[in-house]
Amino acid sequence: MGETANFLAADLGASNGRLLLGRWDGQRFGIEVLHRFENGPTHVLGRLYWDVLALWREVKHGMARYAASHRTPLAGIGIDTWGVDYGLLDAAGRLLGNPVHYRDSRTQGMVDHLFTQIPKQEIFDRTGIQFMELNTLIQLHSMRVQGDPQLDAAHRLLMIPDLFHYWLSGEQVAEYTIASTSQMLLARERRWDTQLLERLQLPTALLPPIVQPGTVLGPLLAQVAEETGVAPGVPVVASATHDTGSAVAAIPAIDAHSVYLSSGTWSLMGIEVHQPIINARMLDLNFTNEGGVDGTIRLLKNISGLWLLQESRRQWEREGKSYSWEDLLAQAQRAHPFRSILNSDDPAFNTPTSMVDAIRAFCRRTGQPEPQSPGEVVRCCLESLALRYRWVVDALEAILASTTQASGRQLDTIRVVGGGSQNRLLNQMTADASGCTVVTGPIEAAALGVLMMQAVATGHLANVAEGRAAVAASIEQEVFEPHPSPGWEDAYARFLRLIG
Repeated sequence: MGETANFLAADLGASNGRLLLGRWDGQRFGIEVLHRFENGPTHVLGRLYWDVLALWREVKHGMARYAASHRTPLAGIGIDTWGVDYGLLDAAGRLLGNPVHYRDSRTQGMVDHLFTQIPKQEIFDRTGIQFMELNTLIQLHSMRVQGDPQLDAAHRLLMIPDLFHYWLSGEQVAEYTIASTSQMLLARERRWDTQLLERLQLPTALLPPIVQPGTVLGPLLAQVAEETGVAPGVPVVASATHDTGSAVAAIPAIDAHSVYLSSGTWSLMGIEVHQPIINARMLDLNFTNEGGVDGTIRLLKNISGLWLLQESRRQWEREGKSYSWEDLLAQAQRAHPFRSILNSDDPAFNTPTSMVDAIRAFCRRTGQPEPQSPGEVVRCCLESLALRYRWVVDALEAILASTTQASGRQLDTIRVVGGGSQNRLLNQMTADASGCTVVTGPIEAAALGVLMMQAVATGHLANVAEGRAAVAASIEQEVFEPHPSPGWEDAYARFLRLIG
């Protein structure tokens, strides 16, 4: 393994962002959070936007903090963000407007409208991507249908991490893992599906060249170095820029028997395969094939993860009831098990005015007791999520059985990473519900993936396998063994009836 080095990772999530310093000592990474900041949608005249200029200011502020406190020149800088969203640039490279948030209402009904232009089966066969209203393809289709003038004025489309890399390096490219979330790639060929876009009257000249994760884009722009105080010449590295792609890149010991679970506001749950799996079973279950590192495909399911809990807690805070996560989990532990079960992916939970009211309304509608206390609400959410995880494991095994490329592959371990991996109650519930061993860590998986891929790109690590071994040496992991019970089996039967 290579010599010591300092790397910066900008890890931008849907609710907050961080600038992290990764110190590579030749054996392991040490991580220091340099700067934290809030993120979230901004409402303007009925539309939801991302304030990317504020985020850019925060990224530079974190870089300046490094320069003010460290003399060692940086060996690299990279970024990861959420998927699907994008910015549009004019011919001079200027941002035409704030990127629209994936939860904005402009895409409502647009998936069905898309199918009037091109059949669902054909789109899936080409792209291998699950259908969600938030997908980039659906967002662009909504712009065309609604006559948005920005679409015709645009010269270039950059996904959110690619936009920041452009501002850092001056290079306009599309990193493969983030591009794969767009539903605009030919999955098998791993290139833009220009024919698909042309049939939808979407301009293909917007699309930048695709680069693989671990590509050095070039040195940091001199003006950014001068503004932040960072030494000039720092390599800007396009790592696996999709946060889930980056998180999966950093999972130690992932193998053919492992299911990964990136746990946060969203839960992204799946397996690594070497080629996309595109068949009727995948389409029926609405799973997706997204790009991974080292030539892999991340076959996964998007699940509304801790969103219901986070929104319930925000509501209680608005009502003047402030609970720590520790307190809420302790209350949930004491609550009666399996009283009510939710389908956390029901559209009723997308953007409700009151999440707690939405949970109670769902229970009324499905003939179940309404959770009243915070502990009952939290337990209901956690048990429902654990049952959803079991469903995904069962579905993954069914998908593997439907293809010859993975015949006989059995799944017995769930590897949980991200902030949600700290929820020990949910981890144990997941093990109990699924019958799988649950192994947690790293917590800072996305950031470690960015740091690790920078180290690979700059020659400090030989390859991804060596990088994953380095991550394993850098963290502590916890193991949760399953304790199956008739209660979980009965609850799962109820869950299956609930989701139809």
